[in-house]
Amino acid sequence: QNEKELQDAVKQQEEKMLQFIDKSGEVTRLKAEVSHLKCLLQRAETEAKVLWEEMRDKEHQVDTAYVQERVMLRQEVDKLTLMLVEKENENIRLTNKY
Repeated sequence: QNEKELQDAVKQQEEKMLQFIDKSGEVTRLKAEVSHLKCLLQRAETEAKVLWEEMRDKEHQVDTAYVQERVMLRQEVDKLTLMLVEKENENIRLTNKY
């Protein structure tokens, strides 16, 4: 009886260790993804600064209000797209859970 209980305890511990290893790998992957996204963000911010400087220099040729409106609309589309992806991921997680 004690041997059976010990085997069960060892099996449960092994399962917990495997889950921890899986989560640890996921954390490592997510940290790498965050690092990559930070680099992309920095590059995008630099590009945006350069573009705005160029537009300011040519303000009489470019309708900056139009460009700002386009930027705001694009940001809204990106935000809504992100929300949709998050909802779809949540639905997938819920579906896989059951």
